[in-house]
Amino acid sequence: MGLVRTGILLAGLTAFFLAIGYMIGGTGGMAIALVFALATNLFAYWNSDKLVLRMYGAREVDARTAPELYGIVQGLARRGGLPMPRVYIIENPQPNAFATGRNPENAAVAATTGLLQILNRDEVAGVMAHELAHVKSRDTLIMTISATIAGAIGMLANFAFFFGGGSDNRNNPLGVIGVILVMVLAPIAAMLIQMAISRTREYEADRIGAEICGNPAALAAALAKLQRGAARVPNPQAEHNPATAHLFIVNPLHGKSFASLFSTHPDMGDRIARLMEMARSMTARPTAAPRGSFGGPWG
Repeated sequence: MGLVRTGILLAGLTAFFLAIGYMIGGTGGMAIALVFALATNLFAYWNSDKLVLRMYGAREVDARTAPELYGIVQGLARRGGLPMPRVYIIENPQPNAFATGRNPENAAVAATTGLLQILNRDEVAGVMAHELAHVKSRDTLIMTISATIAGAIGMLANFAFFFGGGSDNRNNPLGVIGVILVMVLAPIAAMLIQMAISRTREYEADRIGAEICGNPAALAAALAKLQRGAARVPNPQAEHNPATAHLFIVNPLHGKSFASLFSTHPDMGDRIARLMEMARSMTARPTAAPRGSFGGPWG
């Protein structure tokens, strides 16, 4: 996503903060909400990646503590013309992965232990290449900022009754009705933020990632495995923080929360079909990148 789309989304989020402040506390509440929105945007720009990584208990690894994963990412970053990102492992049995960071120079990629257990080396490379594609396209800035601000909007909804909810509060133009509207609409808006991030970014990350790793079929196989694994294994952190679901390569939610209705992930069958078509096209080209460049079993 470009800087223009990022600016539009952040402006829309700021406007929604103002609306929440007005419904809770009138013009005074709107002024407070403006300050809060600006502070949240600034905090999210500089710290949203750290916040998300901490939320999922990610631990940073290096060439000594996780030589195979680190080596794969290092090779892919070199092939993709990217700076070496920080590499993290999340102790979570659900197979999944995400990227974060405000720019390629401050990026991080994270994979769960569940992913590393079920994928072979080529498939891990495909997934990490997909995440590096998000870094290369600078998707990660808006992804992480939107996750942070969506959480803040949800927090405002939870605290709505503590700010001007009484019917005798003259600063609240809508009284209790305004507070109820905030409590009902704010969480929905936080979920819609996920939908504001175009699903096309996943298709584009699949395409660029397949080019980086040189093996679209391996990424397609990995996506199929991740989809099956994520459907079987819950991710409690994601269920408690649905605004972060769009960060992952496959949807981590199990449909138990209302947020799962607003999935940002495109149809997995379509993603796999596109990758397999890309694989056939690359095979037909004499200059196609060699398959199996990250061959061999994982671990």
